[in-house]
Amino acid sequence: MEIEIYADVVCPWCYIGKRRLEQALASYDGEVSVRYRPFQLDPSPVPTPQPLVEGMAAKFGGRERAEQMFAHVTRVAADSGLRLDFDRAVMANTFDAHRLVRYATERGHAAETVDALYKAHFTDGVNVGSREALARIAAELGLDEAEASAYLDSSQGVLEVAADLAAARELGVTSVPTFVLAGKYAVAGAQEPETLLAALAEVEHRESTAG
Repeated sequence: MEIEIYADVVCPWCYIGKRRLEQALASYDGEVSVRYRPFQLDPSPVPTPQPLVEGMAAKFGGRERAEQMFAHVTRVAADSGLRLDFDRAVMANTFDAHRLVRYATERGHAAETVDALYKAHFTDGVNVGSREALARIAAELGLDEAEASAYLDSSQGVLEVAADLAAARELGVTSVPTFVLAGKYAVAGAQEPETLLAALAEVEHRESTAG
């Protein structure tokens, strides 16, 4: 079964959703392949990175409200073994980060690259909108830093990522994470592992009995 994950690497619920899917798959006996699909929570350019707390405070009506939201998602993430440090996170446009995921996928390093991007943004305070930072992340994963840098500085992957983002809109994906199972069954949100496992079993049953 193919599982497509529509997500953005600056979305904490996507980070949690990925971990919960991995927990579900650890108890699933069927064969699966996972494909990471891009989505941008905010495609606006970020010419000068600023602390995420400041940006979210402006968006959600004050620093106190933003910090309440951060505290909640931080607790939920901790239950899945993830550490989020919103005080270090910086705002970033993620288009090039999605290009890096595509680059890494072509070289067999998809899942670990996605994890590295989440950790860079949410734990290490790295600007994942910076091509230099992205190339360093690639190098830390054993990929060729110079090659990754050249890829990001070129137009490679631009049309493909743009097409994937357009396809997400056409499919009606409006929030992430969204998991698409077997190409036609959508599960939205960072569902608990048990819920995802039940969805996998249901889709497997439907597909096996389909005429």
